[in-house]
Amino acid sequence: MCVNYAPIQRQVLRDIFGVEPPAGDWKAEAWPDYPAPIVRTAEDGAREAVMGSFSMVPKGRIPPGVRYYPTANARIETIGKLSSFAKHWKAGQLCLIPATAFYEPNWETGKAVRWKIGLPGGEPFAIAGLWRAWPEGAVSFTMPTLNADAHPLMKRFHKPGDEKRGVVVLPREDWDEWLACRDPEVARTFLRLMPADALVAEPAPLPPRGKAVPAPSPDGSAPD
Repeated sequence: MCVNYAPIQRQVLRDIFGVEPPAGDWKAEAWPDYPAPIVRTAEDGAREAVMGSFSMVPKGRIPPGVRYYPTANARIETIGKLSSFAKHWKAGQLCLIPATAFYEPNWETGKAVRWKIGLPGGEPFAIAGLWRAWPEGAVSFTMPTLNADAHPLMKRFHKPGDEKRGVVVLPREDWDEWLACRDPEVARTFLRLMPADALVAEPAPLPPRGKAVPAPSPDGSAPD
């Protein structure tokens, strides 16, 4: 799973993704319910960048009295079944989530230490995503995840005994085919964990509360 990542900034969207950045601002790190840019296919078939909220069903969209259910990640095993995702997965509402890193907790010291995972040299990349629109035009998105119990790197993260999960870093040559795919079964063929030797990872502890990047809430949602 991933509930914290580093979106790319405006010029990188132009230079690497070939899109004009969306209006509005976003932070250097995103957590659930934070705004961040995604890239999707426009009506004319070209790529476009839009601002989205990180979580398929943001907290503000949950009706009063309904229990909060985290939707920043979508398990690929159930993405076509759960009501939060199924309609949009079957409709092929696929997107790229531009990033320079994502973060996961490492428990090898006996306590959670945040680690930063990305490509060598800090190269920007795209995480496979799924998006949806809301009645007034707002957009939200989620990251599909795969089991990572056997992955040499991703199995090192999350609490001992918990299932290990990983997001999908899409090779650049797959970007346009992923965006154009409208068959959910074909879309599944794109969802593979990147080999461990193609990624770099290092500790990146969160600063103390009140500093630049606050710690997350206990449920993994956005920091206060």
